[in-house]
Amino acid sequence: MPEADEGRRERRYLDLLKKSLANELYLENEVRLLYVFTSLHANRPIDDRALRHVGSALPAILDQVRAARAEGRPWWTVGIPRPDGTVQTLNLRNVCEFSHTMVGRRRLDSLESCLDAIRLENIPGDLIETGVWRGGCTVFMRGYLDIWSLEGRTVWAADSFAGLPPPTHPEDAGRDYTPATTPILAVPVDEVRDLFARYGLLDDRVRFLEGWFRDTLPGAPIERLALLRLDGDLYESTRDALESLYDKVVPGGFVVVDDYGDFLPCRRAVDEFRARRGDSVPLEKIDWTGVYWRKPA
Repeated sequence: MPEADEGRRERRYLDLLKKSLANELYLENEVRLLYVFTSLHANRPIDDRALRHVGSALPAILDQVRAARAEGRPWWTVGIPRPDGTVQTLNLRNVCEFSHTMVGRRRLDSLESCLDAIRLENIPGDLIETGVWRGGCTVFMRGYLDIWSLEGRTVWAADSFAGLPPPTHPEDAGRDYTPATTPILAVPVDEVRDLFARYGLLDDRVRFLEGWFRDTLPGAPIERLALLRLDGDLYESTRDALESLYDKVVPGGFVVVDDYGDFLPCRRAVDEFRARRGDSVPLEKIDWTGVYWRKPA
């Protein structure tokens, strides 16, 4: 096979997988919902043409959502002017967001680069995400193992599958993302299993750890990790995952933190843990919020 063609099939599959998981293929449908619900709340008529031809009728909104999706930024908040000149802020996340992952293209590309290094350098160990939401990143991990025929590794999906816990640690005060306030974050385990199945990737190499991290991770039957991806948002969730799993990350393995730049509680948990362990390896920035580092020998 010519050198230029090496891995072409694999890259094409992984690119299509990322487009599907991030809903880049059907982004117009999310814009349609954003437009409809905004119009309803503002008591404005809905233009049928806008629904049929989103790209030409609503180009600014489509470009805004597309740019936000690339970096995994929020895009579902709109402002509706009131008669008195004030603006009503409307959060439409719970009715408009239908991607299988919220991390965006840059963090998916970075995840692929980490997996490339694991494959090419033959770094041993399983892959885990703590905080999987709908399962998109773990689906991508399993798809990567499949297309590159990497045997002997397990993908672990750790989550409460019931939303975020109530904030009990002082560092998490005021960060209430429980189902009562943010129902979209509560995705049942059966829905995540179904997503793996729809992608043709549900098998015995996908393992689910259901429950709060403090209960499931300390005794999880994981021997070695090549990649640990943290997406628990809160201080306590991030701390619990690091305390239970960091020592299982092999030298040269990756620790990826999704919420480092966006959530101060998460950043404090990571910084305190690294300082306590004397880990001075520089953090590599992925985008506006994601970072990673490689565990030293």
